Amino acid sequence: MSYQPRNVLVTGGAGFIGANYVRHLLGADPTVKVVNLDALTYAGSLDNLVDLPDPERHVFVHGDICDRALVERLLREHVIDTVVHFAAESHVDRSISGPGAFVRTNIEGTYTLLEAARQYWLGEQGLTREAAASIRRFHHISTDEVYGTLGATDPAFTETTPYAPNSPYSASKAASDHLVRAYFHTYGLPVTTTNCSNNYGPWQHGEKFIPTVIRSCLQGRPIPVYGDGSNIRDWLYVEDHCRGIERVIRDGRLGETYNIGGCNEWKNLDIVRLICELLDARRPAQAPHAQLISFVTDRPGHDWRYAIDATRMRAELGWSPAETFDTGIVKTVDWYFERMTSI
Repeated sequence: MSYQPRNVLVTGGAGFIGANYVRHLLGADPTVKVVNLDALTYAGSLDNLVDLPDPERHVFVHGDICDRALVERLLREHVIDTVVHFAAESHVDRSISGPGAFVRTNIEGTYTLLEAARQYWLGEQGLTREAAASIRRFHHISTDEVYGTLGATDPAFTETTPYAPNSPYSASKAASDHLVRAYFHTYGLPVTTTNCSNNYGPWQHGEKFIPTVIRSCLQGRPIPVYGDGSNIRDWLYVEDHCRGIERVIRDGRLGETYNIGGCNEWKNLDIVRLICELLDARRPAQAPHAQLISFVTDRPGHDWRYAIDATRMRAELGWSPAETFDTGIVKTVDWYFERMTSI
């Protein structure tokens, strides 16, 4: 039987992917209650949580995942049976200039959540490993960047690809992944993990690649492209990611990792040109937007290619992305275009 979450603690639920997941979960399951814990740093905003489905089933808490007392109190007060852990520092450039925040949030924060869940479920509630496996879940969201970089002809990352992180961000996420795995094997904490490819879609923070391109076009400013723009990413529409997470939580095997990818490999420069073409059609007076493209010095440790092999998701859980990049980017551009031009 599928696992049925009831009282869910979502960390980082005011961020891009977390807020989309909260919206998805409330809309998909009318029995679920969500406690949303977010520190509201630069990447999180209460604006991301407007117009939620059935908002009476959503409680927002402004707080830090490293605050052990707060986490323990939330677990008890709301009788949490499921933790879905999005909260993370995730911007590579910021990790290069200030790695300490990434170590604290991504490693110490994950440890705090794991330890609090272990003490509450397996300690205070007295659940055995076997009982916890059927009525509790701790799901950890990670990234494909922990696997390092790929060459042009290398096969896509699988769940067994050795870890080879190349930035403080990806190294901190790799460490958190290992902690989650260890808590399953050592203590029997009922965990699952997903490693996703690059997400895009509504509510993404403005400093990320695709929102930056759209904003630059609409403001008539240079579109910054690292290096020669040949870096390749596998792009995953955020709603497809949310559906994948939900499938893993309900039907995934405990202790396992599942790679969620969009099966959409694109060069950065090709994405910029496509967005420019879409905005040319929407704002012909400013066309061609491609004249705004500006190549800038590549950043240190910039991985050249990521690609996810999502075979396990398809074969075990029947999940596949509903959006191609061509369909998803149109939805995304239209969403940002409407918001940015209505201000």
